[in-house]
Amino acid sequence: MATKTISSTIAQNNFGRILDDVIQNDSRYVIKRRGSSQVILLSLSDFERLLAADDHERSAVGRLLREIAPVYRLGETVDEQGNTHEHRPA
Repeated sequence: MATKTISSTIAQNNFGRILDDVIQNDSRYVIKRRGSSQVILLSLSDFERLLAADDHERSAVGRLLREIAPVYRLGETVDEQGNTHEHRPA
């Protein structure tokens, strides 16, 4: 099962195709909005497996979530597009 990352605009414009991929191939999609990961789209069967999963599978999901989580450093600002910039006081 592949995990793909796409923007919310691409998800919106290709929703039917993405649903088909999720259902037929058990693909997972991480959907980003303004440059930040916001949503994971997965099939119902995949979700049921995760709910019934053992600790090993939960650890794998936890690693995936940590990989896609945004990381910010002290003093950085984030613009509307999700880009980070170092803030330097005047």
